[in-house]
Amino acid sequence: MAFFTISKAVLAAMAISLAVPLTAQDTQTPPPDPVDASAIRDAGAYLAGRQAVYGSDFAAAVQYYARALAHDPDNPDLMENLVLSQLSLGQVARALPVARRMEDMGIRSQAAHMVVAGNLIADEDYTTLLERNFATHGIGPLIDGLVVAWAHMGAGSVAQALEQFDKVAEEKGLQGFALYHKAMALASVGDYEGAEALFAADEGALGMVSRRAAMARAEILSQLGRNDDALAIIEESFGTELDPALADLAERLRAGEQVPFSHVRSVRDGMAEVFLTLAQALAGESADPYALIYARMAEFLRSDDIDALLLTADLLDRLEQYDLAEATFAKVPRDHPSHFAAELGRADSLRRAGRREDAIEVLDKLAGDYPDLAPVQSALGDLQRQQENFAAAIDAYDRAIDHTEPDSDAMWFLLYARGISHERLDHWDRAEADFRRALELNPDQPQVLNYLGYSMVEQQVDLDEALDMIERAVASEPDSGYIVDSLGWVLYRLGRYDEAVGHMEKAVQLMPVDPVVNDHLGDVYWAVGRKREAEFQWKRALSFVDPQETDPEADPDRIRRKLDIGLDAVLADEGARPLKSVDEDG
Repeated sequence: MAFFTISKAVLAAMAISLAVPLTAQDTQTPPPDPVDASAIRDAGAYLAGRQAVYGSDFAAAVQYYARALAHDPDNPDLMENLVLSQLSLGQVARALPVARRMEDMGIRSQAAHMVVAGNLIADEDYTTLLERNFATHGIGPLIDGLVVAWAHMGAGSVAQALEQFDKVAEEKGLQGFALYHKAMALASVGDYEGAEALFAADEGALGMVSRRAAMARAEILSQLGRNDDALAIIEESFGTELDPALADLAERLRAGEQVPFSHVRSVRDGMAEVFLTLAQALAGESADPYALIYARMAEFLRSDDIDALLLTADLLDRLEQYDLAEATFAKVPRDHPSHFAAELGRADSLRRAGRREDAIEVLDKLAGDYPDLAPVQSALGDLQRQQENFAAAIDAYDRAIDHTEPDSDAMWFLLYARGISHERLDHWDRAEADFRRALELNPDQPQVLNYLGYSMVEQQVDLDEALDMIERAVASEPDSGYIVDSLGWVLYRLGRYDEAVGHMEKAVQLMPVDPVVNDHLGDVYWAVGRKREAEFQWKRALSFVDPQETDPEADPDRIRRKLDIGLDAVLADEGARPLKSVDEDG
């Protein structure tokens, strides 16, 4: 699969070029300097639009750029930014007038060319599309080559289309994409043997590049009467714990159904697949704003493509456009096998937007609809735990564990998360049992080592073992402030105050505004006699406490008492052991 990794890097660089501001060389007439707001007649709207783009507020960006363009209708920079913002909103048809005007003015803009080409595809005007000069009106090397190939399919020339796919495959880094689309094109016209030959080459590498490719190959094999081989592909790619969409496909294959080829049913579907392919390649490559543009085009060309909807919604969520993400997730029909994935995404968007009760309501209903689906129960458990509804979290984790294979990669985390919930309810024996089972499955997992070790310190049990666990966790993740804090804290608890100082100071460097870490450093400073520095750290900790959060480890009242009477007096009032270094203990 090396070709796919190389291609993603190439495509990311290509897509990022969409963001490069227009220059005089890009137009027939020199435009104003795009960074000189004084050259734009409605500078306020222009600056507000730029700020909206930085915040990924595409609706506001469209509003402001449209207003600025009304006062300065020939400004290429304003036109470019308006078209890009409309693309990000999925307003491909609405962007067409400005995009056409840009082409009429001779402005070379990948965004404008994409809009014009996308609307021609939507109109299925493949003749006009083939007449375009892609050297001057192109979107990018891969997109242009594949669009031309599919356009030949639309114009009725399969031979020319296949020749064009082969031509694209000769380009460095683009072979995998070209062969994938060639296979889709062959399957779309019923040549399943030809499509499977491409998928079977190189030990089936083409079908391994994505979930979508594996499912497409399974459908092609089914059309060839090879359901057993199709099932083998599903199991080899995804294991036996299948989500509803994969389980639905597997069930139909086992039942002997000849599953229709659904991934590309027409030339327009093939064109949508081109843009979806690029969006999937870009997603996660620090190019989410550009991936969104391609996903939006795929959605525009094929509104019923659930993968395009889910990707668009996920990208919007990552760009913190939670309302848009929620609305997009909600477009997935309730009777579709991927509805569960959409609802999981919608719940996560609600959570990230601060609407946790609404998110719990969505997940509660989903858990009722899919009682045997471990990821749904796990997501509900995670959210209940974040809301400190620990008993409800345990119930959800119990159900998730009951429906997860014992040797599954997910099992250690379920046990770890349930252990946290038990620990927060003071069910120490059950918490410790879960943590230790998690470590049996994943012996060097730093989060589990740290949490169990820290909890043992707080329980004042097996401190030497706790120290060993935390030291292993630090060795695995030396730049984790929480884990380094744990090491400093266990040394403090062991009375090894001088050794604790360096670790606690490093933890504060890693997490300078965390109230717990600053509070801990204050205690350590006090223990070694650096009392003025301790008071400074406690004051810092107090300034970082969020009044909306309830973290028992950063109790502002206790911190104030330490500032008033000192740590020794607070410990005495609490009936805790007085500070005593290991040297004093002998």
